[in-house]
Amino acid sequence: MCASTTDAVHPRFTKKPVYALGGLKIALLQLAVGPDKSKNIERAVKEIHSVKEKGAQLVVLPECFNSPYGTKYFAEYAEEVPTGATCRALSKVAAEAGLCVVGGTVPERCGDRLYNTCTVWDSSGKLLAQYRKMHLFDIDIPNKITFKESEVLSAGDQLAIFECQGIKVGLGICYDLRFPEQARLMANEGCSLLVYPGAFNMATGPRHWELLGRARAADLQLWVALASPARDPAADYVAWGHSALLDPWGAVAHTLAHEPATLLADVDLATVEEVREQIPIRRQRRTDIYDTILKCQSNLR
Repeated sequence: MCASTTDAVHPRFTKKPVYALGGLKIALLQLAVGPDKSKNIERAVKEIHSVKEKGAQLVVLPECFNSPYGTKYFAEYAEEVPTGATCRALSKVAAEAGLCVVGGTVPERCGDRLYNTCTVWDSSGKLLAQYRKMHLFDIDIPNKITFKESEVLSAGDQLAIFECQGIKVGLGICYDLRFPEQARLMANEGCSLLVYPGAFNMATGPRHWELLGRARAADLQLWVALASPARDPAADYVAWGHSALLDPWGAVAHTLAHEPATLLADVDLATVEEVREQIPIRRQRRTDIYDTILKCQSNLR
């Protein structure tokens, strides 16, 4: 057996992480989504103004908030980023309200390809980040649901991290929540909050939506925000709803039911520091034996 340095004296475990204490007020908008794109956008804009009046600093919209979710809809509702109608509306409302807007996702057209894309707009209306869904939703559960995003969409290959109120925030979209390696990379870059616009369905939602959010929060000792559309039983694809905010202990701090609603809550970085100090797993990882690494630095923007 090879000799190894003991954990107690290994340099990795003597370096204390530095945290930027503070917090922000986040709003998750669980919006009703219908076939009328303009009405979907108008509804989102109205709710963004509403939560600004309640003190929100960061607002998160759900996956496909401007269109029905489904492979047969993506091409019809797709637009270019950042020049499309939805992007222009998000830029305008972010500047008018003076807050940071995570624009859920929109079907994006880029050349001859379609993507499921999340845009982030700062308080001046500038495009702060753009993230294309990296893990496409291809599943087959007999007698439950079969769905193949890859039949229509292309996969992204860039991580996306942005700052809001001095807090680093990492982006994922729905099915990305199932991949802890992606979340680990964003945590390694200093994220204290991961945001996932998503639309889990009636088969996987009850089983995994909250469970996976809690797992990512507990594994990485950070906050996780899950923003879903409201449930529409008449839709082709029925979303589970239950938008939620999970704390760094892995507990459900706040959650919604399945109707249209808003979750407004504080993301407290003191809790992040508390958990990481009391259970110091980030300093105890055996990166001399295993690690999650970013293969190409250009994949982080």
